[in-house]
Amino acid sequence: MRNLGKGATIQSVATKEGLPIRVVQLNVTEERSINDAIHSIKSDVGKIDVLVNNAGYGLNGAFEDLAMEEIKAQYETNLFGVIRVTQAVLPIMRKQKSGIIVNISSGAGRFGYPGGSAYVSTKFAIEGLSESMAYELEPFGIRVVLVEPGVIKTNFVNSIVAAKKSQDPNSPYAQLMQNVATSFQHMIEGGSSTDVVAKVVLKAVTSENPTLRYLAGNDVETWIEGKKSMSDEEFYKMMKENLMT
Repeated sequence: MRNLGKGATIQSVATKEGLPIRVVQLNVTEERSINDAIHSIKSDVGKIDVLVNNAGYGLNGAFEDLAMEEIKAQYETNLFGVIRVTQAVLPIMRKQKSGIIVNISSGAGRFGYPGGSAYVSTKFAIEGLSESMAYELEPFGIRVVLVEPGVIKTNFVNSIVAAKKSQDPNSPYAQLMQNVATSFQHMIEGGSSTDVVAKVVLKAVTSENPTLRYLAGNDVETWIEGKKSMSDEEFYKMMKENLMT
């Protein structure tokens, strides 16, 4: 965890259930923190079987309203954080000739939506990164998996960052962003539970032959099916009707 002070809940569950869980400090934007955590784990147990890259947050705002600093911060966590942690773990997995890397992407790694250009582009990057890595790592007994959740009821929603300019009521995109926020709120109310994603991750890491991609949530399954069966123009129209009106 980046902030160990927030670890009380998971430690309480671990104690109650008798689970051998140890929480280690790790900030994906700091190389020293990453290296210290990986070294600590390797020293304690001698190997690393599974890496789940789950750290991330959403930056909302029309592209023109995004400050470069806000975009860079989004990429530091969502993309470069994945790169840093994965590169720190790979030498260990290569040496043991086994391992599985699970990158938590998103349905938004397969299609865009208004107000999500920064977040969506990090997830598109995760998709391409993971596909390329899969070829390189398979000869070393290491598998790469993408998990693509839809709308999930988690604290992720509470940590969404709104671009500063997008909060200005005089922004030319103010009405669009308001419409998107209203539509997204309805989606959250019907979103899937965290158990859905947890079960998909467990299925992937315990499978003898995991596939490259796993969808997590009925909504994302519907979207991806639509993306496959519709023309780009048809899908674009559907997204506009669902999110912008």
